[in-house]
Amino acid sequence: MTPKRPAGADAFPDPSVEPSAARQPDESTLYAALDLGTNSCRMLIARPTGNQFQVIDSFSKPVQLGQGLEASGRLSRQSMARTVHALQVCRRKLEKHGVARMRLVATEACRRARNSRDFMRTIRRETGLPIEIIQPEEEARLAVISCAPLVSLRTEQLLIVDIGGGSTELVWIDVSGVEPAERPRAIMALGDGFGNPQPGAARVVDWISVPLGVATLRDQFADVEDDQGRFALMSWHFEEMLADFVPYATEGRAGENFQIIGTSGTVTTVAASFLGLKRYDRTKVDGLTMTSPQIDKVIRDYLALGPEGRRADPRIGRERHALIMSGAAILQTLMRVWPTNRLSVADRGLREGLLYAQMVRDGVLTPEGVNGVA
Repeated sequence: MTPKRPAGADAFPDPSVEPSAARQPDESTLYAALDLGTNSCRMLIARPTGNQFQVIDSFSKPVQLGQGLEASGRLSRQSMARTVHALQVCRRKLEKHGVARMRLVATEACRRARNSRDFMRTIRRETGLPIEIIQPEEEARLAVISCAPLVSLRTEQLLIVDIGGGSTELVWIDVSGVEPAERPRAIMALGDGFGNPQPGAARVVDWISVPLGVATLRDQFADVEDDQGRFALMSWHFEEMLADFVPYATEGRAGENFQIIGTSGTVTTVAASFLGLKRYDRTKVDGLTMTSPQIDKVIRDYLALGPEGRRADPRIGRERHALIMSGAAILQTLMRVWPTNRLSVADRGLREGLLYAQMVRDGVLTPEGVNGVA
């Protein structure tokens, strides 16, 4: 499969990331966001508080929905059964909290599977949940707005990277024409669409959805037994998929006012390993800044450990060890192409983007309240 990217003005058919609703909520209304990905099912329940939101409840389960998809083109019965069971837990949480506003979405595995429509009907029948399959451009927009608070006021060129289970979204944004204090809010405004930039606004130079994530890239090279050889092949293959991405194709290089924001389990795991955390602590990871050499050192340590060492390493965790090297291959490729001393680690992503979008649309949270990093 080739990466997905806009081909023209008609690539932006829907300027909204959240459907309209008739009833206007108050600030005590609870919101939910569910992300059904290739590897995990994750949900947040939150309420708006000022210019942010407070998480009331959460759920995360590695359902491995995309297991076997690379070979068969279909979701397996076992993976669908695991996913339905996880969604039933989510439904009970939604009912328990009386959640009034929600957006529940599925991404790459359901976009690609030939039997995804049948699976959506099964979900509706078994759980009653209104899961919808979103397209890559909306997934990228949601990741972008979730990362807006981490944008440095010094940043002029920004690359946002969302490494998922089945795909990786890259969005290159030029904010050099935006007043520094306005840059985070300009990023937030991209939730309305990547097309038709206005003077003085953030401009999307290019975006791409590469159909390779931690699960799909791992599966493509599962037959390579040599650990280091497999890692090198994964890195090479991912870089091949960047050929049509404008900042890569034009050999654009990052300047000193360049920032990468990485959002994914891969990036947060690398950050936790860098910090030596044996027990994950979001407050220490979210917003952490790392350099290219620091990331390279962590990845070299992973390779030195080998598969069994990574399995036993508490910094990586039992649920992540099988996927960390494919994610690391993606991350190291990007850091090699665009080396930087400012990769910002984001323990946030699609779910947070869904919550921001709903709350902004309902007027209970304003983009003007988003502040960046000095």
